[in-house]
Amino acid sequence: MNVVLITIAVLVVLGLVASVILYFVANKFKVYEDPKIGEVESVLPGANCGGCGFPGCHGLAEALTKADDLSAIGCPVGGAPVMEKVAKILGKEVVASDPKVAVVRCNGSCDNRAHKLEYDGAKSCAIASTHFAGETDCSFGCFGYGDCVEACQFGAISIDEKTGLPVVDEEKCVACGACAKACPKNIIEIRKKGRVVQGTARRVWISCVNKDKGAVAMKACKTSCIGCGKCAKVCKFEAITIENNLAYIDPEKCKACGMCVNECPKKAIHATFTPPAPKPKPAPAPAATEAAKPEEKPAEQTNTSKE
Repeated sequence: MNVVLITIAVLVVLGLVASVILYFVANKFKVYEDPKIGEVESVLPGANCGGCGFPGCHGLAEALTKADDLSAIGCPVGGAPVMEKVAKILGKEVVASDPKVAVVRCNGSCDNRAHKLEYDGAKSCAIASTHFAGETDCSFGCFGYGDCVEACQFGAISIDEKTGLPVVDEEKCVACGACAKACPKNIIEIRKKGRVVQGTARRVWISCVNKDKGAVAMKACKTSCIGCGKCAKVCKFEAITIENNLAYIDPEKCKACGMCVNECPKKAIHATFTPPAPKPKPAPAPAATEAAKPEEKPAEQTNTSKE
């Protein structure tokens, strides 16, 4: 009996000593967390998509709480309504940012790119890109195996069975950037939706990423950009640049006038609206009338009569 009591007493003492040690250790190494981080995280969508550039919603909440200025940090999923709640919790001002959307920069449909072979490997863009250029002559275009579809948590992107290309649903897209990160060909870009005119967000982009020279690009795809520069010449806002045989439209400078869309000879520039018809070119001036030739004087007749 005494042995049992002694054993119990020893265990109790050891437990008390261990608990005291753990208490002091926990206080010594405890990490303080601002309670506002939890408040901010509670109003975030909880998607943990990483589109904000931080590891999940908790990482974003921590960054927002510590930031002095909220203009450079935001939640692409929640958008302006969520950021307004965050600003109210933190007592800070938030600058409204332009809404964005994912844009597919490839027009290499089955009609525009002839398929030369059939890939028999794993139907994954990431895997195929490690050892395979594609089933067509364009090594820059979309594989069409759907890695972007699997990466999207919001069901905003799908593969069109007719064209074999990704299609973005603007109503569902939150511009988190997951699809762009999943694409090994970098054909998906997060761009501004553009200013809304008559219910349509107007934006213009180059639907091609082919950097081959014009002749090679044309053989690979009927609607590839050939870097001719006509679009850059017609743009009044210097929004278009040509680099590595490829045109690019800067969304910060583009005013969505649509002039470049009409100018592109390969129809590689796409727009969410119907551009205005180009103005008819003035008729060429009539050819100048030839200068009147001086009248030739009749030759004098020689008098051959004998006197």
